[in-house]
Amino acid sequence: MNGGMAKVWMAVMALGWAGLESAAQGQSAAPAATPPAAVAVQSAAPAALSALEAAIVRESEATVKSFNTADATAMAGHFLEKGELVDENGNVYEGRAQITELFKNFFTKFPKAVIEMQVTSVRPVGDGLAVEEGERRITAENGAATAQLHYMALRSKQGDRWPIASYREFIDDPKPAAQEMLLPASWLVGDWIDESPEGRSEISFKWSEDGNFLLGQYTLSEGGQVTSKSQQRIGWDPVEQMLRSWTFDSDGGFSTGEWAQVDDGWVVKSEATMPDGTTGSATMTITIKDEDHFLVRSTDRIIAGVEEPDFEMQVARKPPQPAK
Repeated sequence: MNGGMAKVWMAVMALGWAGLESAAQGQSAAPAATPPAAVAVQSAAPAALSALEAAIVRESEATVKSFNTADATAMAGHFLEKGELVDENGNVYEGRAQITELFKNFFTKFPKAVIEMQVTSVRPVGDGLAVEEGERRITAENGAATAQLHYMALRSKQGDRWPIASYREFIDDPKPAAQEMLLPASWLVGDWIDESPEGRSEISFKWSEDGNFLLGQYTLSEGGQVTSKSQQRIGWDPVEQMLRSWTFDSDGGFSTGEWAQVDDGWVVKSEATMPDGTTGSATMTITIKDEDHFLVRSTDRIIAGVEEPDFEMQVARKPPQPAK
């Protein structure tokens, strides 16, 4: 693992009107979906929609119908005469003529593309204006490529209709799954052992059934007798954007850790609560030597306000047991 423990870089392409072609040529297919006409505002049940929200949802449904019938003229008709469309790359299309041409070109390349739109919020701004936000997803024929973007539309009331004055799109990369963020620490999976004069530590890690956590078991023995056991769960904190661990000891103590990846391993800042109510803290540095060995060094150890000496241990992957 030394040198192979590189950070996982995730680049999920979210493509706009002009970008779907490159995805169709080389991007792996996503499951094709049968798009609904439109989806109501997320925060409200259909029966609870305000008159404004209901009107905007109807406009969204009409847009989906125009798109899914590959009608470029009808698509441009959902804009004001001098309305504008700005794609995720910043390209600006002004007026119905340019917008019509944009969709004509798009439908020529992707005549069977379908769109899904979900209105996530609607709010009035001044007299006769409303801001709509939502998500839209385009799927090319047979799911050859997909493009998902966040959009914002400024709509202007014109009689009973709310055509678009300005429409802008923003890249909406899917949020990474917990398992993806745990991959850099997945080298821990397996059985490990440390033998030292002070005792014998056995460590075992595996994935949780749902794939959202790494589950660890620590067993400390002295003289052939088990003296303590600990269970650990490592997971992704999407708020703080870091890995966290929660450890529970057989004597009733527990601790938490904040994991930060460094070039050759990890630095873990931990805080602990002892069974008697005293607290402690420490910094643990995990240095990966190779795929079968790592070094653990614990420093800055404070227990009940008293500084404790540093320690370190060499950990090796447990050799496979001989077949019976």
